[in-house]
Amino acid sequence: MMLHIPEVLTPEQVARCRDVMTKAEWVDGNVTAGHQSRQVKYNLQLPEESQEARELGDMVHRALYKSDLFMSAVLPHQVFPPLFNRYDAGMTFGAHVDNAIRTHPHLPVRIRTDVSATLFISAPEDYDGGELVVEDTYGSHEVKLPAGDLIIYPATSLHNVTPITRGSRIASFFWTQSLIRDVSKRALLFDLDMSIIQLTRDHPGHPSLVSLTSVYHNLLRQWAEA
Repeated sequence: MMLHIPEVLTPEQVARCRDVMTKAEWVDGNVTAGHQSRQVKYNLQLPEESQEARELGDMVHRALYKSDLFMSAVLPHQVFPPLFNRYDAGMTFGAHVDNAIRTHPHLPVRIRTDVSATLFISAPEDYDGGELVVEDTYGSHEVKLPAGDLIIYPATSLHNVTPITRGSRIASFFWTQSLIRDVSKRALLFDLDMSIIQLTRDHPGHPSLVSLTSVYHNLLRQWAEA
């Protein structure tokens, strides 16, 4: 399931990210690349252990857990500490699939990557090129979102970032291990949750709400890997 989640970061949080990043030191993005990705990855990254990455990562992490849409769609078991990258003119990231397992060099973190995510920090008018292109059974999908917006997609997807021709593209990226490993089951639970929310808005107190909520939680109980 691919989903656009708007306004994960507020304008003030986006401004804080940009201010911190202006003063930060960037390193070669291949420090976190696997063998395959290293052949096609040309970007910059904030060092994972840097004070800037820790501060901004904590901000993003807190924002994610305040997003009802993110929580419903992803059903997170564990979120990898958010990373931050920058693409300047001429930089790109060729077609690749994210590693199935991610570990952190400085923290006791080891997760299965079920859901990939890109949180845009640069505004789309600040750069040309730099579209995130995700491949699935329905074709290619180009993504370029407003600053503060998030895109999530299955980590199994082949994807790439097109070359930057003007400006700089700055984003946070991370992975989530979901309580629900199977993407089709996760999508069904999301659709059911959205229907319950809509029914609650349109017909508060409707007797079907109790039974539908019961179905949701019983399916979650049956499928979850806690």
